Amino acid sequence: MKHLLYALPLLFAATPAHADALSDAIAADMPELMELYRHLHANPELSFQEDDTAAHLAAIAEELGFDVTTGVGGHGVVAVMENGPGPTLLLRADMDGLPVREETGLPFASTVVATTDEGIESHVMHACAHDTHMTAWVGAVRQLVARRDQWSGTLVAILQPAEERGAGARMMLEDGLYERFPRPDYALTFHNAASAPAGTIGVVSGFAMANVDSVDIHVRGVGGHGAYPHTTRDPIVLGSRIVGALQTLVSREVDPQQPAVVTVGSFRAGSKHNIISDEAQLLLTVRSYTDEVREQLLSGIERIARAEGMVAGLPDDLLPLVTRRDEYTPAVYNTPEMSGELMTLWRGRFGEDRVLEGEPVMGGEDFSRYYRADRDNVQSVLFWVGGVPHDRWEAAQRGEIELPSLHSAHWAPDAETVVGTATEALVVAALDILQPESNAD
Repeated sequence: MKHLLYALPLLFAATPAHADALSDAIAADMPELMELYRHLHANPELSFQEDDTAAHLAAIAEELGFDVTTGVGGHGVVAVMENGPGPTLLLRADMDGLPVREETGLPFASTVVATTDEGIESHVMHACAHDTHMTAWVGAVRQLVARRDQWSGTLVAILQPAEERGAGARMMLEDGLYERFPRPDYALTFHNAASAPAGTIGVVSGFAMANVDSVDIHVRGVGGHGAYPHTTRDPIVLGSRIVGALQTLVSREVDPQQPAVVTVGSFRAGSKHNIISDEAQLLLTVRSYTDEVREQLLSGIERIARAEGMVAGLPDDLLPLVTRRDEYTPAVYNTPEMSGELMTLWRGRFGEDRVLEGEPVMGGEDFSRYYRADRDNVQSVLFWVGGVPHDRWEAAQRGEIELPSLHSAHWAPDAETVVGTATEALVVAALDILQPESNAD
């Protein structure tokens, strides 16, 4: 999932946040939060399998006084705290890990082995650092509970399963998230960034992450002996033509000012040197921002595959079959009004050198669905918190090392800085959004 680049100085020195009661309280809470982080890091669970993680964090929310409901959309947790009149704010953290063997060398590295839904036994790691997301979620709700006299409204703090599979947000919404619980006026989350110094904050206004579609093309043909190709209809040749023609979708059909990606990630066919197979499989990832460009790409893939099959002389019953996977991740859209207000708020809090305007990326995140489920009434922002330890960041800027990306077996963020920064940013934002009417401008 997900990779963020934003412009930063060559040598970055973190500006400390304001030394006040909030930052002091977060600092005092950090040892316990880091203990929680290490526990979550060492005990990751795959998508759709977040049983223990959900139970552990639900118990923490219950102890804090939230009205907690578990099992929402699978292993989703919804913790509600009503605190007088005012708007409703949804704070979300994602819980699932990835089928990756950890190679960070951390003393609390994961050694968990689990079986994926596909039946494959795999090591499991929080290679996308959802463990920092959950820990900061706990840190933020603790501080907000301790400051109930400073805000008014309703806090809906949710823990989402299966973000890595692009399914968890949809599952929670389909299970009545917006009907069974207070419907949010604002939705807020963050993601750690493996391409920015620890403690920086990146905010993108408008489209921030992409629509992500998976498409399968089953190329059919007539197989035979490799020495007599004239007696066959070669699906590898046809598949190659399709791959080449697909490149024109982005280069010649989509407006050059509209981001779009069509990547053939897998091309499988044949079993032996001298046998022409009767089928080939192409697996594609398709990225876009707007719904219009998304449909243009998907319909274009279907048109090109069918047309190339006709050019190859295939009868209708052997034309390529194009399947759009049902599960797709909609583009993340940060509403400009909320994005601008948070940018101003956080720059006043952390300083302009730490809060930067980010760039949209072509990765995906299903947090987008909470906005799309009620676009007319929900303002929404996903922001980024840099996680690269500063010594490694500076070494990378000098060209001495290459930084691992999210989902890498080597990705180990500066967790304390990520959690501390994200916790403070979430709390400051919540207190601003939920400020009592008497305190509002």
